[in-house]
Amino acid sequence: MIFLHYPTCSTCKKARAWLRDNAIAVTERHIVDSPPNKAELARWIPASGQPVRKWLNTSGQSYRALGRARVDKMSDAELIDALSRDGKLVKRPVLVDGGRVFVGFDAEKYEKLKN
Repeated sequence: MIFLHYPTCSTCKKARAWLRDNAIAVTERHIVDSPPNKAELARWIPASGQPVRKWLNTSGQSYRALGRARVDKMSDAELIDALSRDGKLVKRPVLVDGGRVFVGFDAEKYEKLKN
């Protein structure tokens, strides 16, 4: 299981605590230092069941720097390219468990990891 996170992110801290409290081992990856590459995103986005736009960290600096108007005009391929270049643009945390991918933290969804 891969846990992509930003250590100072409060949502990532909550997810990490949940994983620890539930004895679920993960390999941690700093999402800014090592953002998901295009090949990973090509697999993970469909596996998440979320459209690429739901992968955007819309409250972050990188998103604001791009601007909503510019982002709205970008194709999915352009968004994937941007996400692969800037981990701060990616909604976090991202948890990859084989074919299951969770974007953001939702304790109810994480419960599926126990099965």
